[in-house]
Amino acid sequence: MRYLVWSVPITVVVAAFTFWLSTSASSDVDSASKAASYDIEEGALLYAENCASCHGADLEGQPEWRTPGGDGRLPAPPHDETGHTWHHPDSLLFDYTKLGGAALLARQGVEYDSGMPGFGDVLTDREIHNILAFIRSAWPDRIREAQAARTEADEQGGDN
Repeated sequence: MRYLVWSVPITVVVAAFTFWLSTSASSDVDSASKAASYDIEEGALLYAENCASCHGADLEGQPEWRTPGGDGRLPAPPHDETGHTWHHPDSLLFDYTKLGGAALLARQGVEYDSGMPGFGDVLTDREIHNILAFIRSAWPDRIREAQAARTEADEQGGDN
């Protein structure tokens, strides 16, 4: 019974993300080809100040991040190679960070609070890009390449 209670909100979130990815929603994200212009050191500092309390100082995420808590929210996922961050194009990562989970999903007609706050009022677009560059810099080459390919496909309006 418990499984059924949590499967509906999780299914809604997964469906919303799939829809969002398939529609290639527009974003303020810079091209992945401009990655060399990001300040990874600043991104590391900003990550420590704004993200590590939930996602972990070493990008490890919260324990049991795949299992919803009593409030129906999933714990903060890891941003290292063991998580799913690298499965998404830069545009989604940027929008999710800037707007927050609830606002981004609401744009797609889905009512669900993932627990991820928006940082658009706290961080500049450039600072968000620097944080994402720091996260990407921690991934092994093969993962970075896979994520870059997803970003490129998204920028070209293709399927991810």
